[in-house]
Amino acid sequence: MSILNRKARFQYNFIEEYIAGIQLFGTEVKSIRQNKANITESFCQIKNGELYSINMYISEYKFGTTWNHLSRRERKLLLTKKELIKIEKKLKVPGLTIIPNKLFFSEKGYVKIQIFLAKGKKIYDKRKSIKNRDMIREIKESFKR
Repeated sequence: MSILNRKARFQYNFIEEYIAGIQLFGTEVKSIRQNKANITESFCQIKNGELYSINMYISEYKFGTTWNHLSRRERKLLLTKKELIKIEKKLKVPGLTIIPNKLFFSEKGYVKIQIFLAKGKKIYDKRKSIKNRDMIREIKESFKR
């Protein structure tokens, strides 16, 4: 089970991939297990030398009590110090950003997030990717006939 950011591949060119852990509350993990999360509007930002996921939506747990979590709070991403320094150096290049692509459970049962260092596509790049996708679809259809 995983939660995908389907718009990310269309809007960005992925440069480098990282897998990070997330600092979560128990009710957040239970909501993710029920597939009640959304990362399409989410992005990552470095604050005080630490990486945070901003605007990630995890709905409140239905059976949560007064200790339930906020649905759109900043969540700390857990990476090694070397990876954080490497990302911080690369983010100094204008036009680069960090985009979450996939939220999933590891083999040990921990919630992980796949993030990419990415550069935004221009309009003509998006048109080109649509054209390539259509050509591939037509080729597959011709082979089926």
